[in-house]
Amino acid sequence: MRRFRQSAEWRLFRAFFSASPRLAIVWWSLVVLRGLLPAAFVVAMGVLVSAVQHGDSLAIPLTLIGVVFIALQALGPVHDAVSSNLGAQLSAWLHDQLMYACVRPPGLGHLERSDLADDLSAAREFDLGISGPGLVVSMPNIGGGFASFAGGIAQATLLFGYRWWAPLLLGGAWGSTHHFLKSASIWHGRTTDEMVEKQRRAGYAYRLSVESPAAKEVRLFGLAGWIVGGFSSLRRQLLDLSWADRRLGARSTTYAIVVVGVANGLFFWSLGRDASAGHLALGALVVYAQAAVGASALAFGEYDWWLRTSAQPVPLVLDLATRMGSSGALSSGTRSADALPSHEIRFEGVRFGYPSGDRLVLDGFDLTIPAGTSLAIVGKNGAGKTTLAKLLCRMYDPTAGAIRVDGVDLRDLDLASWRSRLAAVFQDYLRYELPLRDNVAPGGAPDAEILAALSDARADGLAALDTVLSRAYEGGRDLSGGQWQRVALARALCAVRLGAGVVVLDEPTAQLDVRGELEIFERLIDATRGATTILVSHRFSTVRRADRICVVEAGRVVEVGTHEELIELAGRYRAMFELQASRFDVGDLEDGDVVSLVEPA
Repeated sequence: MRRFRQSAEWRLFRAFFSASPRLAIVWWSLVVLRGLLPAAFVVAMGVLVSAVQHGDSLAIPLTLIGVVFIALQALGPVHDAVSSNLGAQLSAWLHDQLMYACVRPPGLGHLERSDLADDLSAAREFDLGISGPGLVVSMPNIGGGFASFAGGIAQATLLFGYRWWAPLLLGGAWGSTHHFLKSASIWHGRTTDEMVEKQRRAGYAYRLSVESPAAKEVRLFGLAGWIVGGFSSLRRQLLDLSWADRRLGARSTTYAIVVVGVANGLFFWSLGRDASAGHLALGALVVYAQAAVGASALAFGEYDWWLRTSAQPVPLVLDLATRMGSSGALSSGTRSADALPSHEIRFEGVRFGYPSGDRLVLDGFDLTIPAGTSLAIVGKNGAGKTTLAKLLCRMYDPTAGAIRVDGVDLRDLDLASWRSRLAAVFQDYLRYELPLRDNVAPGGAPDAEILAALSDARADGLAALDTVLSRAYEGGRDLSGGQWQRVALARALCAVRLGAGVVVLDEPTAQLDVRGELEIFERLIDATRGATTILVSHRFSTVRRADRICVVEAGRVVEVGTHEELIELAGRYRAMFELQASRFDVGDLEDGDVVSLVEPA
């Protein structure tokens, strides 16, 4: 019973009532009613034959047949409509659960785990026609299948009137097909690591061929044949494995045919013998013969496939909420973060490694950032710079050590209160398909503050505040990469104007040219004056203007100081600076220009 209650099918049935209790009750009521009508039709036919045989009035049996027949024809479309509506409600409810599972955990761990990513991909494809037909399409087939199955039970029950063993024999025989054919029809290898990997690669090849970001390189480098060939090969491998797996079920199919054939042979032999001996009236013979044929609706059929296919995502979606909740969990403190930091932010012996990784990204990281100052962080890729930003925004908690704000452990601060003090621009900033106003201030702000933030980011004049930043909408427009980056910077500057006290900038000007970057950063310094600003960048034309610069290697601080102090120190920072500067002909630059430095290999 416990195994049954944990099955995907049972959890699908329970989800009906979570999605729409009223529709679920109506749906099941129609299943029962449609299941009883075929048995009523069989009985009515028996009554009609008996009336003809005995010369009785045909009015009542014909009326009964007519009423049942009309009900059978009318309830089908009604049930299909209810099923489609229930499927739509269930689909929406599952999507809601999936969204809640992703957005409710306050951390990021659940979205950066590869095993959860595979399950998330499988779960979100359930209504896209990728892993199977959508629920709006599936539910009418499931409803019709259940009504047919209920009709099989009702007609098999009529056979008790013939012999007590008759419904047990035929019902058991047709029901056994669910055991034999279910195992024969399931692709047992579909969830193996090999299959998941091939499906992921096939999906990636498909996206490369149909999505616009890859279109330029696909055409420029002539990759179309390679992509389509790879996709076709992977899909063929999946098909071959599926076919090989299902061929193993041929023996089960043979067993099912033998069991059903023997059971029906015994029943109809007995029925024919009794009818020949005069032990059965003609009307009863008609009823039992039709009921025996109708009992075949108990067999494993097409609706089983619809049911199992539609049920598969339900456990994935529901279990993801629990699994993601634990992976992305962060406990919130109770202390308010209002007006923090007023003194400093301090990293004390911080160690951190991602759950899916096998190494420490930060290992004994110590750093003090005075409040109201700007700090630039430089270092090689993988040194831990972006991880520092995530920890400071409290997307993760340190594995060891602590981050203290004015002496208070970050974990003791109310999470929402602390994040309200932050403004951030990450490398993978979002491009909202929303009006410019909502791109700058998603939480809302006075237009005057939005326009001022756009001006500070040199993004004024890009579009009217009501213009949707996407060509997918009427009257909308798109922006260049550099323009989008200015909008993302304006978003952070607007947050500062609304009260944020800590600004985190992770490669905020990577898509701007040297002069544009220099001007933007000078404006950023002016606009965030009084706030604590942490800048991650590879361009020394930007970082040299910070109050202090921190060099990070192997998850530790190796140098800290002003640009002049670090140049005089003649250490790692100076080596990086001079290596980048050597790639430019300084004589070609105008007065006042500062070289843009590319990170060394």
